[in-house]
Parts: sequence; C-alpha cells; structure tokens
Amino acid sequence: MGEAEVSRLRGWVRRHRGPADALTYLLIALAAGALGLTVSGAIVPSMFAAASPWWALIPALAAVALVLVRDRWPIPALIAAAIVMAVDVFVFGGLVPLIVAVDVLYVATRETERRRPILVGTVSVVAVMSIAAGWITGDARAAFLVALQLGALGGLGYWYGTAVAQSRELIALHRRQAEDARREGARQRDAAVQGERDAMARELHDVVAGHVAAMAIRSEAALSMPPDPDADRAALRAVRDSSRQAHDTLRTMIAVLRDGGTQIAAPAGVASIDDLAEAARRSGLEVSLENDLDADLSTPVDQAVARIVQESLANCVRHAPGAEVRIRLVEEAGEVSVRVDSRGASAPPARLVGNGWGLELLRERAKALGGRLDAGPRADGWRVEARIPAAVPG
Repeated sequence: MGEAEVSRLRGWVRRHRGPADALTYLLIALAAGALGLTVSGAIVPSMFAAASPWWALIPALAAVALVLVRDRWPIPALIAAAIVMAVDVFVFGGLVPLIVAVDVLYVATRETERRRPILVGTVSVVAVMSIAAGWITGDARAAFLVALQLGALGGLGYWYGTAVAQSRELIALHRRQAEDARREGARQRDAAVQGERDAMARELHDVVAGHVAAMAIRSEAALSMPPDPDADRAALRAVRDSSRQAHDTLRTMIAVLRDGGTQIAAPAGVASIDDLAEAARRSGLEVSLENDLDADLSTPVDQAVARIVQESLANCVRHAPGAEVRIRLVEEAGEVSVRVDSRGASAPPARLVGNGWGLELLRERAKALGGRLDAGPRADGWRVEARIPAAVPG
C-alpha cells in the first residue's frame, strides 16, 4: 500500500471514527473466536469449561453496535455496555465486550461534565461483579481476580477520559481568556481612539468654532449696516485676526494628526483671559474683567477657567452681539468661582444655530475636576457660573 493510500485511509478513519472502531472490534472478535481466546475462563473456570469461543460473538456483536452510538449517546451506551460486559464475563468469557466497555467508559467520561456519577457507577459495577463471581464460584480468589481485572481496566478508562476532558477544558479556558483579552484590548483601543476624538472635538469647539463664529458674526454685522469705510475695515481686521488664529490652530491640529508622537499644546490658562477679553471687545462686546485669582493655580483648574471664559464670550458674540459682559474670577473658601454675566445686546443675534455642545463640554470639564457649572437666563440677561475646587492636583 502506497503512501497516498495510507493517507486516504487515515483520513477516512478520522472522519468515521465510530464505524472504524466498530470494524476493528469486530475483527478482534472474529480473531478471538478463531483462536479460542477468552478472558473469563481463567477467572471463573467452573462456569465456562464447556463454552465454545464462537458463542462469544453474540455479546461481541452487541458491543460492536454500541460503539456506533457511543459518541451520540455516551451515558446510555455506557449503561448498555456494562450490561453486555457483565453477561459476557459470566456466560461467555469473551474479549471484545470488556474492551468495548472500557472504550465507552473513556468516551462517556471524556464527553460528560459531571463525571462523579460515572465513577460511582463504575466502582459499583466492579464491586457487584466481584461479589457475584465469589458467590457463584465459592472462591474468594475469583472475586479478587475479577475486582483486580475490572478495577484496573475501568480505572484506566476513567482516568484517561478525565485527563482528556480536563485538557479540553483547559484549552477552552485558555481560548476564552485569549478571546476576553482580545476583546478587552479592542475595547481599550476603541476607548483610546474615542478619547482622542473627544479631545480633538473639544479643541475644535473651544478654539476653531469660536473664531469661525466670530468671523461670521462680524461679516454679517458689517453687511447689515450702511456702508462705512472705517467700520468696514475694522470688521475686516477682526475677521482677518480670527481667521489667522483659526488657521494656526488647524495647522497645529493637522500636524498632531500626522505625527502620532506629538501632543496638542496645552491651552493657555488664566493668563490668556486678558487677550480673550480684548478679542471679545474687537468683536463688539463691552467687556469688564475682575480677576482676583492667584497665578499658582493647578494646570487643570487654570485651563478650565480659561475655557469657561472663552466659551462664555463666544456665546455672547453669537447670541448677544454688542452686549455688556462682566467677568468675575475669585477664589473663595477653597473654590475658584467663575461668573460671566451678559445683558443688553445692542444688535440682533447672528443667524447661527447652536447645538449646546459648548456648555455641555464645560459642565463635563467642571464635573471632572469635582466642581459644577450652571448656565441660564437671568432677569436682565444670561449668566454662566462655575465653582471648581482650587486644590485639584495638576
């Protein structure tokens, strides 16, 4: 037989394990019958002296049939195999039913999660058959030999099935752990990506959106007024300044996207509020600033204060052009207080639709630092007020 034929035969055996094993046991039964081989004749000789080896084919064929269903119904097959094996041992003394019983015991142990009942059943069968052998023969040695033979074979089948089952369970556990680790890694990567997206969205909203809104508002205000060269040029200068700042910010962010090792520069803090107020004045607001904060604020608080003031001024530019805006920054009782009041818009608001993201982002920023932010209308205008612990670690 060539190598190709051997390979095909092995493939067929792997695909048809049950029929292949049944055929093997059938050949063993025929060979045992032809050679007169028995296993019980030496154990209980008084019962099998006149038995013909060919009679052993009867339980052997029953055992072979059980091999065909052992994988589908392992527990029923095991019970039937034990019965066939017991009948064979005490009546025929054949070889195949005993081998098949051990085989089915292995398969049942391997395929069943609850293996303790199988162990108890195996021990019970061995004990009953040993006692029966001693009682029938009247010889304690027969009971001992039956217990030794069946106990050794049954123990081997149970041990091997348990070992294979535990190996499979361990492999399955490792696979689940690997899959859990893969999912956790994917979740962490997604969270990191989402965090970067959120940071980019905040940066775009905090900086770029404010400049773009200022450009739209100043240009729309200029178009709605009668021609005035001085006013028009002032509006153009404001639009130019906002566009330059937006352009510089976009270039920085694009550089960050292209170079993963670069971080977005930390936004300016309280020191930039004077510049923010001046930019708001150029956009048409009447801004007054009261800043009593120390210069040694922690970085998160410093940046949060600046962002709150920046977003509040941007909202005033969008929704209350020409309004009077009062900014008050103080530290009281271990908290930094930020209050921005606006009233008396002198021009209709520009046709810009907000989505509320700005205030929501500010609330999240204040909450992350252990503070709170409230925003809403007052009798004479609008107020944004935030209180943040001053001792937040930097």
